[in-house]
Amino acid sequence: MILDPITPINPAAGYLGGKRNLAKRICALIQSVDHDGYAEPFVGMGGIFFRRSARPRAEAINDISGDVTSFFRVVRRHYQALVDEMEWMLAGREQFEQLRAVDPAGLTDIERAARFLYLQRLAFGGKIVGRHFGVDSRNPARFNLAHLRTSLRAIRDRLQPVVIERLPYGDFIRRYDRPGMLFYLDPPYWNCTGDYGPGVFAQDDFVRLAEQLSQIRGKFILSINDTPGARAVFSSFHMHEVDVSYSIATGMTGKAKRVGELIIANFPLDAAPSAVLGAKTRS
Repeated sequence: MILDPITPINPAAGYLGGKRNLAKRICALIQSVDHDGYAEPFVGMGGIFFRRSARPRAEAINDISGDVTSFFRVVRRHYQALVDEMEWMLAGREQFEQLRAVDPAGLTDIERAARFLYLQRLAFGGKIVGRHFGVDSRNPARFNLAHLRTSLRAIRDRLQPVVIERLPYGDFIRRYDRPGMLFYLDPPYWNCTGDYGPGVFAQDDFVRLAEQLSQIRGKFILSINDTPGARAVFSSFHMHEVDVSYSIATGMTGKAKRVGELIIANFPLDAAPSAVLGAKTRS
């Protein structure tokens, strides 16, 4: 296994289901797995992708969201034009509501990317459907172009050798599956599929996804909330239980809720370094 060292960077904005609290452990697990290709069918804003500290030669990312894929392509090819488009955007509820009401289908790619980033930076909890303006009385505004320039430049450079796709997850997995490929999957949370909009991912898709993953030639790591349904659907694979702090539902009080997550794979997780995952592994 030959992985090139890279500098981890933060995503440009939050995203519903982002793995900030699990990122360190998942990235360490990814790095411990032998692979010469890496692919993410549900990349979102890249909460795991960008935080890795090593990469193989071949990388591909995918998301069914046109906002996500358009944003990444614009950052990679039109960084300066995107920065210029956001020059006069200021953090505020009025502009947030104005942009939220705009149909992105009528915008240019650069306008769409700017709108998407602005809304994701300022929406409470990184929500996608039913966004509302997030209030934080303890910290500076989350949309600050002076700080974003550096972040977007780093993302632009990081994406240069990466293939960006917008495909249904099943098509993406089928096209990129091969021996030596490692997939990291972060599908919608169990019983939360509607949070991503209509027609994006249905509850039945979990069964289809598990069936497809049982037949791939590469390896996969999947993370999902710990529920009886998720355990049942993915019961044929190796599982590891993780406790994390999850704050989207308690952000107004400043208190974090402890919840369970599952890390699932088609290879034994007890072979991973104990410092990576801890003790709760079930094969």
